[in-house]
Amino acid sequence: MRLATIGILLWALSTADAHAGAWTLRAGHWQNFSAATASQADQSFAANGSASIPTKYNKTLIQNTFEYGLTNYLTLFATPAYASANVATPTASLTHAENTSIEAGMRLMLFAHGLGKLSLQASYKTAGSFDLSVSANHDSGRQIEARLLYGAGFDIFGRDAFLDFEIAQRWISAPRPNETPVDITAGVWITPGTMLMAQSFNIISAGDSRPPYSHYRIHKLEFSVVEQLSRHWFLQSGLFYSPAGQNALVERGVSVVLWTQT
Repeated sequence: MRLATIGILLWALSTADAHAGAWTLRAGHWQNFSAATASQADQSFAANGSASIPTKYNKTLIQNTFEYGLTNYLTLFATPAYASANVATPTASLTHAENTSIEAGMRLMLFAHGLGKLSLQASYKTAGSFDLSVSANHDSGRQIEARLLYGAGFDIFGRDAFLDFEIAQRWISAPRPNETPVDITAGVWITPGTMLMAQSFNIISAGDSRPPYSHYRIHKLEFSVVEQLSRHWFLQSGLFYSPAGQNALVERGVSVVLWTQT
């Protein structure tokens, strides 16, 4: 099914999603991420993967993630979000949506040693129609996610660096299909106060979709700079785009994340 036939109301959760990766917080410590993302698209990937569907799309997404270390191995988190978006396709007139969502969960450190850290994360999310990965109507939805995270720090040419790999399974309320996200993040501190970071965000839908939904793939790349503003404050500024996809937006945008930690 061509994406245009379902209105291509694809609101991929922002690449600005910020969290500590596989790492957990120390007991009694907390951190907060405030993220703003603006994105747009004038084309969409068709079912064959070609960027051939004319599209008018723009979105603003505001998120705030709060994490708290309940113990040294268990971190709790919650993320409220607000999205405002507009989309029009050859088969669908201009649609405007404003929605909110809330996601809450926990991250458990399974083991930590010289080879890195392995964590398991679980969360529950309830959202308006356009605060899930896809929406072809105005029905609200919910999702349960289980995520396995691996992170490791290392030196590269004498500079501190890290790699974070995550794979998850999302069970989403029907008729939306379930999803398998795969995310990769790499960063290197080029100076004591400046880090360069590259991220790959990928979502592959399962084969259990029902009309008006169909199979889709979402792929995004983000490149950003993280500046340490003070001892406890950091600012991440990034650009992202979609190099490939299927029944998905050819999306590009900017993101800004301000975070603090204790």
